[in-house]
Amino acid sequence: MNLDQERQAIRDELETMRAQGARRQDLSLHACKRLFFDLGIRPSMAAVRDLTQTGSASDIPKDIDHFWERIRNVSRVKVGAGVIPKALEDRAGELLGALFEEALIEAKAALEGEREEIRAQLSVAEQRVRDADIRRDAADDAIRRSEARAEAAWERVRMLETQLSSATTHGNVHLEGLQATARRLDQENEALRQRLENEQTTNAALRDRIDALHVELRQSTEHYAQQIKDAVAEAERRVKPMLVELDSLRSMAATYQSGVRDASRKEFEFIQQIAAAKARADRLEAQLREQSDEVDALTKEVALLRAQQGIDPAIAVLLCSLVSEGRLTSEELGTIGTAADGHVTLPARCPKCEEGEPELSQVGHRFELLCPDCEHSSGPNESRLAAVKQFLSNDASNPPSTRSVVTVR
Repeated sequence: MNLDQERQAIRDELETMRAQGARRQDLSLHACKRLFFDLGIRPSMAAVRDLTQTGSASDIPKDIDHFWERIRNVSRVKVGAGVIPKALEDRAGELLGALFEEALIEAKAALEGEREEIRAQLSVAEQRVRDADIRRDAADDAIRRSEARAEAAWERVRMLETQLSSATTHGNVHLEGLQATARRLDQENEALRQRLENEQTTNAALRDRIDALHVELRQSTEHYAQQIKDAVAEAERRVKPMLVELDSLRSMAATYQSGVRDASRKEFEFIQQIAAAKARADRLEAQLREQSDEVDALTKEVALLRAQQGIDPAIAVLLCSLVSEGRLTSEELGTIGTAADGHVTLPARCPKCEEGEPELSQVGHRFELLCPDCEHSSGPNESRLAAVKQFLSNDASNPPSTRSVVTVR
């Protein structure tokens, strides 16, 4: 069994004694016995402290001295008078004195070694204390800096609360103006709708008139054609057997030519009326298309204003800039909801393929931004702002200079 195994066995014995209620002095004496008699090692404070794991720097030397006192008491031999000659007793006394001196020198050397060891341990302990003081000072500085940052953060929170209150006041004023504008636009839209209905009524009447003129022209043409056919047939039937009626036929031909000229003139007049009616109809259709475009533009503007009337544009600009910088978390975007959606403009190009035009779809109350070319998607989100943020943040391969930025109108 090697030295380490012997030491472990001694530690196990000491643990058994400690579990049985042995005192510190008994543990130290047992450790000294095993070291001196079994391992041949002179007991020292460090060796005994390493085995017992108990006792102070003043108690363990006392236990070692008690061990040596017991050894001396056990090995002391009483010499009776007259047994040993006087010279031999003197020589034995000198030998014992020399042995005592040698033992005293060895004890002093061991004591000095133990003192050096204790000084080294004290130096290490003092160094640990200094290190602990340094760490404590660093921790105190960190605590003071944390308190300063916390105070600055609270001051920032109070300032932001003041700004939010002011922005809320401005937003209410702006909301009243938007509501007045919306009412005015609704009134104008109603007036334009009334004008549009009137124009549509007029246009329908003109179309009915044009259809009636076409029917009349077709009937007149058919009537004159039938008269021409009847006249030609009557002339052919009478010219051969009745030459005497040539004069009457010529007069009838003249009458016929006069009727044809009248029919041509009436046809020309009808064509002019149809052309004038068609030109007026074209002008009305162009005017109707312009008014329809104006109504569509006003409708889009009213829808945009209604979507933007819930939040101040300055606050929307601030929120969108925070989203562009990635300073808002998903929980904060969920708290904002769709309040700023009216101010969000979709990116013109996909940040991943740089070719496709993203399309916004809404299913229920969730928004998704999808590129039709590369199928780059933001996934379903609670608001347009969150969808745009997720659509832009999903692209991690492009450099920052080519990324799109969330803008407001």
